[in-house]
Amino acid sequence: MALNRTAEHGYRTIEFAYLRPERFNLDRLAKLAQSLDVEIGVTMGLPVDKDISSEDTAAVSAGRQMLADAVRAVRDIGGNKLGGILYSAHTKYNRQPTKKGWDNSVAAIAATADIAKDASVDLVLEIVNRFETNLLNTTAQGLKFISETGSDHVRLHLDTFHMNIEEANPAAAIRLAGDKIGYFHIGESNRGYLGDGVINFDLIFDALLDIDYKRDIVFESFSTTVVDEGLSLACAIWRDTWTENDPLAAHAKRYIELKYQDAKRRRVTNARP
Repeated sequence: MALNRTAEHGYRTIEFAYLRPERFNLDRLAKLAQSLDVEIGVTMGLPVDKDISSEDTAAVSAGRQMLADAVRAVRDIGGNKLGGILYSAHTKYNRQPTKKGWDNSVAAIAATADIAKDASVDLVLEIVNRFETNLLNTTAQGLKFISETGSDHVRLHLDTFHMNIEEANPAAAIRLAGDKIGYFHIGESNRGYLGDGVINFDLIFDALLDIDYKRDIVFESFSTTVVDEGLSLACAIWRDTWTENDPLAAHAKRYIELKYQDAKRRRVTNARP
């Protein structure tokens, strides 16, 4: 149903969160997506017992295995990208990150990148706010991290919701990242309808045009009426700003297209002598 409705609204990419291969007929899912001309991306966060930024050898090993399995699951459903909080647990930490934990995470992501490259799956690391990880909260941190992996197959996954919390200037952060951005989430400050919060999307789309961004722009919003309980709790969805996803999706598609066209018009106007 979600795949069909995605295509009907004119979206060309659908994102699945916390993909559980045992719950799906992966071959059937891949064939349906292909028939609808809809690409599949998967995002996830690691559980605490599989935290690759831990100093616990067993947790790091388990996390590396989970990431390898996730890459293969994305490949098996015909997906082309794996993103999210892949470098640490998706949780509110009660400790500072450590140098050893950082190094463990860098090494694990570098190894996962090799697996992803062989599987033709993009690996993109989501930069999220301080309440969902203690490791990568800003674009600058993310750029340092991917540089240390030494891999050309790791890019950043930026998200306007998180950038609005952590970045002093989200548009400047986009320009700083440039071609290192591999995936982009559009989300409002209240996780609801675009335009109902405080994010200045004009500045966001101006910056995306400035870096000639041509990869996926994916709308992300949350409601407990649609999102499973585990992810709702992890993302602190304590109140629902919407309950029906169909009008939400239609509005988001129109809003993104409008803001993109507005940005293009501003560029033409500003270029005139």
